[in-house]
Amino acid sequence: MITVSKQISLIPITSNDTSVLFVLMNEIYSQAYHYFWEDAGNWYINSQYSKENIEKELAETNSDYYFVVVDGEKVGNFKVNWNSELENFTEKRKAVKLHRIYLHTKTQGKGVGKQLLLWLENEAKKKQYEMIWLDAMDEKPQAFEFYKKLGYQYHSHCFLPFDLLFDKYRKMSQVYKILN
Repeated sequence: MITVSKQISLIPITSNDTSVLFVLMNEIYSQAYHYFWEDAGNWYINSQYSKENIEKELAETNSDYYFVVVDGEKVGNFKVNWNSELENFTEKRKAVKLHRIYLHTKTQGKGVGKQLLLWLENEAKKKQYEMIWLDAMDEKPQAFEFYKKLGYQYHSHCFLPFDLLFDKYRKMSQVYKILN
């Protein structure tokens, strides 16, 4: 277990946790993104949080995958891909990608996301990384404001290819922060 703050900790996800992660993400993802999908996000949850896909992601080198725990309760997940370059970035920098951060709605406004990102910044600096980047859904403007307040800047965008995703919600922006 990793202590992020008095209330927040990270517990590494193992292959024994796939069913717990699936149930948790079925609740979290459905609440936040159900209207993005023709099938309310069922395909995404069933594909991304299947036992096979989670085991594949756990086997990735240079990747850490955690449950986010607040006051003893699992309330989300947090996945970091170390040594992950941001394509077409003008300057070569040692970069880390925040691949996943999903938090239960009951944590909103309590500083959990901010504490997790500050923890990641400190860890990245300790490991001599120069930049953190992530993909953010364009149709979630509150996320952009959150990242902007923490010093992240827009870099580029891409479009998700998933068949059941409504066209309006396909755009994702890549944002980054240079670490000092």
